[in-house]
Amino acid sequence: MSGGQPAKLRIFSLNCWGIRYLSQHCVQRYEMIGELLSREEHDLALLQEVWSEKDFLFLKKTLASTHPHSHYFKSGVIGSGLAVFSRHRIHDAFLYRFSLNGYPYMLHHGDWFGGKAVGMVIVNICGLTAHVYVTHLHAEYCREKDGYLPHRVVQAWELQQFVRHTSRGADVVILGGDLNMHPQDLGNRLVRAYTGLRDCYTDTDKFDGCDEGVTLIADNPFTNKKELIPFEKGIRIDYILFKGSKTVRVKCESLTTTKGSFPGKPFPFSDHEALSAELLVERTQEAQDNEGTQDGYSPDALPELVDTVTEARMELKVGLHLARRMRHTAGRTGAMGLVLLLLELAIAAVPWLALGTEQPFPRASFYLLGALCLAVLLTALPLYAFHTAQVKALQGAEDQMSLAAGSLQEALRGRATTAGQQGELNSRATPGPLDPEE
Repeated sequence: MSGGQPAKLRIFSLNCWGIRYLSQHCVQRYEMIGELLSREEHDLALLQEVWSEKDFLFLKKTLASTHPHSHYFKSGVIGSGLAVFSRHRIHDAFLYRFSLNGYPYMLHHGDWFGGKAVGMVIVNICGLTAHVYVTHLHAEYCREKDGYLPHRVVQAWELQQFVRHTSRGADVVILGGDLNMHPQDLGNRLVRAYTGLRDCYTDTDKFDGCDEGVTLIADNPFTNKKELIPFEKGIRIDYILFKGSKTVRVKCESLTTTKGSFPGKPFPFSDHEALSAELLVERTQEAQDNEGTQDGYSPDALPELVDTVTEARMELKVGLHLARRMRHTAGRTGAMGLVLLLLELAIAAVPWLALGTEQPFPRASFYLLGALCLAVLLTALPLYAFHTAQVKALQGAEDQMSLAAGSLQEALRGRATTAGQQGELNSRATPGPLDPEE
């Protein structure tokens, strides 16, 4: 882009709810999604929960003429579910897997097996380098008793770190996906304040979609209504975030979302609503000051950022305390199983050491108790290892936040000192009232 007329970028984001054999009408919905993307010809389509590689390959074949460039991010046991389709050549791709992602024994939730992550692709659009990110954070499940909140805060922390450290030198930065967080949730504030990314919904000139921009609505027949209590209108957990650079101005001209059922279709595309944003990108002649510092955040946001990081640290300390308790319980249970197993072996050795002595316990009960002790030991050991890794991840994130909080507070004090010195200079430069005798 050589200047003059702004370039238009059309971005699409959707959680496809593509769990084969479990999600309703999965095959038909992917056909509908492919048809929509072929017709609309967005520059970039950022998809989540494409759990089956067969479905990705189907979309790749369907979109071969309109979106010839694509990348599927593989992670975890069943994959990250993240995919990008682009009209522009993808020059590079990278995946960062979050260090915490739920619990492996929570089989009915299944997030741990998905290997939640953030994927990045680098594309060149109209002469501009765009760093594009797609992500999917851990689900909430129960807002009143959210046992996954510390994990999601760590994911948000790692997400903002990844975006900040990999987007330096980019002309345009775009992040889309299912964050599983309300707009004012802690993790959401952490990501936006640290990176300087702006929300298409709050920054758009034109919006057409559900009230308050919600993307999980009661009118969608695939939605679990219990998840929306007490939010009658629904919740907004899917986002398209963006920012420019010192020499590139980015503006959201319009944002639209689907509204449950789609005209002419028997059912919606997914249990989430799809987002479609139109961005205006323009190279400027002069450097801008409103796109934040090299670190991403604006100096004016320092006080809010200090409070947000402090709040995040407190939340991680709560999660750390719980993780240590769970590790202690697993360790104590494993030790008990080991002691009982050793006692069983000692009893079993009695007939061998004292010839002629019979086994004091019935053989069937003896073997059953031994099997139970072994099962307890084999179950407790991996749980102890898992919770130890969880403690280390939480402690590591809290240590990083401690360093960041210290740096932010120092910057805040330096800014206050500079402002005080400037005020003192201004007061000295201002002439005082004249003495009547002079």
